[in-house]
Amino acid sequence: MQAKSFSQRQLVLALLAAGVVGGATVAGLNASHAVARADAAPAAQSAAGATPARAATLPDFPQIAELHGAAVVNISVTGTTRASNGDAETPGFEPGDPMFEFFRRFQGRGFAIPRDLPTRGQGSGFIVSPDGVILTNAHVVDGATEVIVKLTDRREFRAKVLGKDAKTDVAVLKIAATNLPTAPLGSARDLKVGEWVLAIGSPFGFENSVTAGVVSAKGRSLPDDGFVPFIQTDVAVNPGNSGGPLFNARGEVVGINSQIFSRSGGYQGLSFAIPIDVATKVRDQIVATGHASHARLGVTIQDVNQPLADSFRLDRPEGALVSSVEPGSPADRAGLKTGDVIRKVDAQPIVASGDLPALIGQSTPGAKVSLEIWRQGKVEQIVAQLGDAADKAVEVAKSEAGAGQGKLGLALRALQPQERRQAGVESGLVVEDAAGPAALAGVQPGDVLVAVNGTPVGSVEQVRAVVAKADKSVALLIQRDGHRIFVPVRVG
Repeated sequence: MQAKSFSQRQLVLALLAAGVVGGATVAGLNASHAVARADAAPAAQSAAGATPARAATLPDFPQIAELHGAAVVNISVTGTTRASNGDAETPGFEPGDPMFEFFRRFQGRGFAIPRDLPTRGQGSGFIVSPDGVILTNAHVVDGATEVIVKLTDRREFRAKVLGKDAKTDVAVLKIAATNLPTAPLGSARDLKVGEWVLAIGSPFGFENSVTAGVVSAKGRSLPDDGFVPFIQTDVAVNPGNSGGPLFNARGEVVGINSQIFSRSGGYQGLSFAIPIDVATKVRDQIVATGHASHARLGVTIQDVNQPLADSFRLDRPEGALVSSVEPGSPADRAGLKTGDVIRKVDAQPIVASGDLPALIGQSTPGAKVSLEIWRQGKVEQIVAQLGDAADKAVEVAKSEAGAGQGKLGLALRALQPQERRQAGVESGLVVEDAAGPAALAGVQPGDVLVAVNGTPVGSVEQVRAVVAKADKSVALLIQRDGHRIFVPVRVG
């Protein structure tokens, strides 16, 4: 039951919009060891004394904690991990191996004898029905052989894991109890940035701890969590808070505290919660079928920055840029092409690329969605019938490319027939040398240039023709090690 963590590179890419840089980690928070508002304060007078300023109305945090704290539970988890008691660098033998007994008796020391060792972890959760249904994080109970739920009245119950969904990090538990206090559920859709929120959980095992703060942002995408548009807050949450509720000022649960961004492993002002709307969809599926399903489109996408927006003649840097389409996928059958920019799904705007997998992932496999795309300088509408994410997950490409100034700076040659077969492309150009703006943007010798501004290229003349028409930048579709990504390069 280890906390989830990601590399510094992934996090810098995922949270760049939040202005966060440095060697931090995002981690899951499980550790191993109807409410009235307060009366407004008297209105402040302006300097001129003419117009009184509107006083801020603070939520009644003590009342929220008193009314709903009893619905928050502490979760203790026991599991096992495979380990050995010998030198980790020496080969190990399973107990059933004929050589196991020999080395145990005569060599013993220096050989690793694998065995199952107990592990323990803690987290939080909250009761959503009087008959004992509990919501928490999937990573809290991952690998658990026993789950114990402790209520605020000190009663303890062995819980059954009804199901867990790794894609959204939501798990549903059930305890054999009745007439339990429940936490009222709200909606994250109505939540506003700057709004007060409150968390209750068991940080470092300190049960029913209350912390508060504000919503810092909505719709955040984190590494390997493309199906969840996270709520970012500055509420103090720490290991052990994982799976606990995030309340709004009316005392309604709007999220499940799940992850933190931290250099130390503890709270540093960046906390992330799963919207309760996502969690309740998963709960309903798990209660009904024992598992959750998610839809997929079958594309690799990337963010649209300003150079890419200039390259594709977009009025603003928004949308999800399709860098590749999986053959035979729902996207392929619908007619999506590399270089398309998906701007809306069923009339819902796609601002950042992370918005797309979050919307698609919450849809039902087999459902039809209407996509508004930007293709070759104009808007088009297409309809796609979604597949099942259990088959293959939607990938999100991340570009670390910068942008230079001046000419392209590429030495190119056409692909030979054998090279085309090896690369799996119908046409393209090999980058023999990269200098100037292209090199600064991240293009390397050996890369295959497949398209420029969405137009497939098979000759240097075609590249020159497209670049000649470009204004500020061009988008080079580069294939490297079987993966494709658009790289923006400044040309003027």
